[in-house]
Amino acid sequence: MALLETWRKLAYETEMNQNQATEFWNSYFVQEKAIYEQILATPDAPVSGTVKELADKFGVEVLMMTGFLDGINDSLKNPNPIETMEEDTAVSLDYDKEKLYYNMVGCKADWLYELPAWDNLLSEEERKALYKKQKLSGTVVKAKKIGRNDPCPCGSGKKYKKCCGKNA
Repeated sequence: MALLETWRKLAYETEMNQNQATEFWNSYFVQEKAIYEQILATPDAPVSGTVKELADKFGVEVLMMTGFLDGINDSLKNPNPIETMEEDTAVSLDYDKEKLYYNMVGCKADWLYELPAWDNLLSEEERKALYKKQKLSGTVVKAKKIGRNDPCPCGSGKKYKKCCGKNA
């Protein structure tokens, strides 16, 4: 069984009561934050190695590293083969900083996108722009309703009720 499948079964399918789930995810988020603090501190030196080597480097279990790799994969310049990944699979954490910040905002991971290390990576204006872009991406804009006596949007020059709105 591939590591990712094992991770997903553990994280999402294992029967846990509320306390166990809270404990599991709190532990994961603390480890995740520690890894991000390390990789954001040295942005010009992308980290790479096998899954096992990275787990050892960051002091986490292989399955926790797998969860981290699953989470960061959409923010990497070259995504890792996470679906088929095993302990000896070579992976890279060469991330696109704008995409990573944007995705963190999208996941509502304030403990990650508010890390002090971002001050050295992106200007405050860039972070605000990415934050706003992400928040607006989920906003549904409702089209203005056409009134019966408004000009028809088809360009005929007739009132909407006498043109395209006749059968509406």
